[in-house]
Amino acid sequence: MAIDTERLTVAVPGAGRGRHRSGFLRLAFAILWFYYEKRNTRRDLLDLTDDQLRDIGVTRREAHAEVSKSWFWS
Repeated sequence: MAIDTERLTVAVPGAGRGRHRSGFLRLAFAILWFYYEKRNTRRDLLDLTDDQLRDIGVTRREAHAEVSKSWFWS
C-alpha cells in the first residue's frame, strides 16, 4: 500500500490554527491507517494456501516470519 503524499501534506503555517491542527490530525490518522493496513495485509498471508504462497514466491516459513514482524517498526 502506498501513501498518497499529496493528501498528507500539513496545512501551510499561518493559515489559521484550526486548519493546521486539522492537517496534523489528518496526517496522523493517515499514518496510523497505513500501519493498520500493513498489519492486516501481513495477517492475510496466513490465510493463503501453499499453492497461493508459491504463486507469489513466498514460503510458509517466510509468511510466518512476515506476520511476526512488529506492526509499527518494519
